[in-house]
Amino acid sequence: MSRRQIIVVSNRGPVGFTRDAAGARGARRGGGGLVTALRSLVSHHDVTWIASAISEEDRAVAADAGDGAVDETARDGSPYRLRLVAHDAIAYDWFYNVVSNPVLWFLQHYLWPLAAAPSADPGLHHAWHEGYARVNRNFAEAVLAELEARPGATVFFHDYHLYLAPQMVREARPDAQLAHFVHVPWPQPDYWHVLPEALRRVVHESLLANDVVGFHTSRWARNFLRSCEQVAGASCDDPGGALLLDGRRTLVTSHAISVDPQEFDELAASDAVLAAEREIAARRPEKLIVRVDRTDPSKNVVRGFRAFELYLDAHPEMHGRVAMLALLDPSRQDIPEYSEYLGAIQRTARQVNDRFQRLGWTPIDLQIRDDFPQAVAAYKQFDVLLVNAIFDGLNLVAKEAPLVNERDGVLVLSENAGVHEELAEWAISVNPFDLVGQANAIHAALELPPEERRARLDAIRAHVRRNDLEVWIDAQLADFDRAGAPS
Repeated sequence: MSRRQIIVVSNRGPVGFTRDAAGARGARRGGGGLVTALRSLVSHHDVTWIASAISEEDRAVAADAGDGAVDETARDGSPYRLRLVAHDAIAYDWFYNVVSNPVLWFLQHYLWPLAAAPSADPGLHHAWHEGYARVNRNFAEAVLAELEARPGATVFFHDYHLYLAPQMVREARPDAQLAHFVHVPWPQPDYWHVLPEALRRVVHESLLANDVVGFHTSRWARNFLRSCEQVAGASCDDPGGALLLDGRRTLVTSHAISVDPQEFDELAASDAVLAAEREIAARRPEKLIVRVDRTDPSKNVVRGFRAFELYLDAHPEMHGRVAMLALLDPSRQDIPEYSEYLGAIQRTARQVNDRFQRLGWTPIDLQIRDDFPQAVAAYKQFDVLLVNAIFDGLNLVAKEAPLVNERDGVLVLSENAGVHEELAEWAISVNPFDLVGQANAIHAALELPPEERRARLDAIRAHVRRNDLEVWIDAQLADFDRAGAPS
């Protein structure tokens, strides 16, 4: 594999900077699937990563660099360049807390109760133009500065935060090689009509300024093809999935992101995970249902708790013998919709526990904190893994947990999670809105014969190990080549 020059662009970067009590600057490795997924890019190619300066120390690093890049080192020792973009604080708040998450995230996960929200009032229009567009312009300017020094580099944009930047770069550099991977679902065309015409159109037109647009599943890619035809007036170039708009051809592809199996093998044997596992094993009942999520409305935690309540209603013989361990990472609590949903999660868990708990048994063990070693320990201990997302671009939990599970655990999986396209054959599928169906699925999972449980889990493991992060990265590079990117 020949080395390439690649400029990765994402809102959050692979590292964040802090300052300790003694005044020394330190670097904290970023988390999340994107950072992990792109690690092998850094290992094998010449990468410059452009990201927002989130913390005060990030902003200080950006200032010290004179708006240029600093040299960093990945976990495996591979060097890369990091360019942090410092935004106006108010503009960034509008970009992130008004547009990116309450609008685009909610739109793309079908989360709006349309009778009540959204309302495209003057505040939204202002936040779009003075926040979302302004931050995207900052990113575009940083990309253009890097392309001056590396004119042959491929630019690899990521996710819903940066929909406008590709067109801004394209206007200045018509010859640039641009790709964009969208990690969230792409809704059907009618749902985009909730956004005002000018806003929905610029999103589609800007994405079509890329040479490649990628998604995790063929389902989201098909929706994108249709919405580009309806919203932007693009035409489908060929059955293989390309679009034409104003003479430009954009290749539309789908490749499911994955995980690094070796990393999870090592994590499962680490001291931190083993210590957390001992605590879980010491207090677990005979059967353990596990869910590991963020406290995001799209994750459907409240309905999952209510489905478990229905299961307990129908199966009193399991009282005291089964419990649900819910490990939830608090998410975006500066946004009212998210803080309200966290409250609903806590209230529902309390209601279920008040109905059923007895001395020595609490049906729902709800823990709200960011503790990844504890999550991996729970992965090892589940008898049932509940992933019932309303909609999900992919969902890496469904791939991570089976890799390390030691109890022949069964995956109960939402048909609207992107990973369902890969794992449905070996999971028990559920409609995320059907509480009765989810309760029945929990029962079916707990009652599966041991040999079937083992066969399903082994099949998921084998699939994830075959289709690991290297496969996903290779697919992205092949897409670059198909679209004419430099080799």
